[in-house]
Amino acid sequence: MPRRPSETECDNKKRISHNGTRLPDPIREGEVFTDSSQKQWRIGRSIGVGGFGEIYLASDNTAKPVGPDTPSVIKVEPHQNGPLFVEMNFYVRSAKPSLIEEWKQQKGLTHLGVSPYHGSGSHVYLGERYRFIVIERFGPDLNKLFLQSNRRFHLKTVLYLGIQILDALEYIHSKGYCHADIKGSNLLLGHRKGAEHQVHLLDFGLAIRFAKNGRHVEFWQDERRAHDGTLEFTSRDAHHGAHSRRGDLETLGYNLLQWLCGRLPWEDAATIVDPEYVHLQKKTFMNNIPQLMRRCFPHSQFPGEV
Repeated sequence: MPRRPSETECDNKKRISHNGTRLPDPIREGEVFTDSSQKQWRIGRSIGVGGFGEIYLASDNTAKPVGPDTPSVIKVEPHQNGPLFVEMNFYVRSAKPSLIEEWKQQKGLTHLGVSPYHGSGSHVYLGERYRFIVIERFGPDLNKLFLQSNRRFHLKTVLYLGIQILDALEYIHSKGYCHADIKGSNLLLGHRKGAEHQVHLLDFGLAIRFAKNGRHVEFWQDERRAHDGTLEFTSRDAHHGAHSRRGDLETLGYNLLQWLCGRLPWEDAATIVDPEYVHLQKKTFMNNIPQLMRRCFPHSQFPGEV
């Protein structure tokens, strides 16, 4: 009979995400983190694990356990991982509450789908150092809702979502960043009362800074970042490692099209693992938009708004 591993051995096994990245070990409820401004945050239960880290409920009231209705979360990642470092830099530079409110007033918006930055820092737990960032808590993501809706959203819903996402992208681009990974699982609805139909663009782990100190960085193809993002939505530029604002808009377009027709022409389980094939399919269809529409809507007239 094979030997059963001890609890200590199980605890020492490192958790690995679906993309092969080291995940943080579980952190006990009640642990207190101190951010870079010396504000303290108490950890609650885990509510999700992503490709690079784990998300916990959090509260700035450290005197009592974190309740289920807390409005904040903490995203935690092992210090040797990279995406949360990129995300923290975006939030620190571009998502302070005062900047977001100023933009909303300037543009006449009641809602902007970018989460305000609440805090970030480093924390040592059981001898290991972690990065963390504190942001607003959100509800379900659009991909889950899409699957629950039999892979179709109504045209009115798609247009409503698209306008909100464009508003968020305009703000992000104005700060010199492109997102580089727009997809349903990175688009979350609000959690607080009254915000259940407001969409927010999250996860800036792959974000690219295309402008620094007001100067545009030279556009170039970095083959080390070729095919970055989520393959079915990656822009043609990004397939070459050149992430850009127009690439964000192209990626958004693929999402909107998928939500309307249910499945993109290159979205096949047997081929989606081949980035070169997917890239070729996108180039072919984008050079023949009528053919793309016929493929996406074989049994009905495609919406004129598309």
